[in-house]
Amino acid sequence: MTRVERTEWGEALEGLPPGEILVAAAERFPGRLTFATGFGAEGCVLIDLAARHSVKLDLFTLDTGHLFPQTYALWKALETRYGVSIRGVRGLPPASEGARPWERDPEGCCEARKVVPLRAELGHFSAWVTAIRRDQTADRANAKVVEWDGKFGLVKVNPLVAWTAAHVAAYVQAHDVPTNPLHAQGYPSIGCEPCTTAVRPGEDPRAGRWRNSTKTECGLHLRPNVSPHTES
Repeated sequence: MTRVERTEWGEALEGLPPGEILVAAAERFPGRLTFATGFGAEGCVLIDLAARHSVKLDLFTLDTGHLFPQTYALWKALETRYGVSIRGVRGLPPASEGARPWERDPEGCCEARKVVPLRAELGHFSAWVTAIRRDQTADRANAKVVEWDGKFGLVKVNPLVAWTAAHVAAYVQAHDVPTNPLHAQGYPSIGCEPCTTAVRPGEDPRAGRWRNSTKTECGLHLRPNVSPHTES
């Protein structure tokens, strides 16, 4: 897709229900569309929506080896509930492995366990679906339904981008979507077990990620400065 085509297509999809956006993406990229789920509530909603709209969506997750036991249990529960297979993709351990690398070098740890394997996996596809919402972080505030992902070199489709946390919660309740039980224990955003803590009342929903650090993103959705000459 050219930049003009992406812009026009994204504008046409803006405001549509997430399920319709998923259908449109699958039709636009048949057999070349994937979804890397982190098993957050949003990701569970997208898996449910794909099933309800009969969307054939490749599914995988970045298995860092340090996910919560509850996350691994949810992984299996989703596969059973929806009759799907969610591939586990692992990267090589960071160079500082064995010395709690998530403390010594959190950026390097995320790069090795998430960014590098994600880049390799996305190289097999033309577009990927994400579960990001504009209200999650400042980095995501201007996200569009359809974007060019300059970090990974493919089209990025964000069906839930206009939804709020309340929309997600309402959908989960209305359709009895399986989600991580840790959400009810003060974990609105769940990553690797060593890097995630519960959030106290009044805190930002992502305050429990890399607590006592300036780090707020694992690096998957940060927006690099991309020259227009490198963008398709």
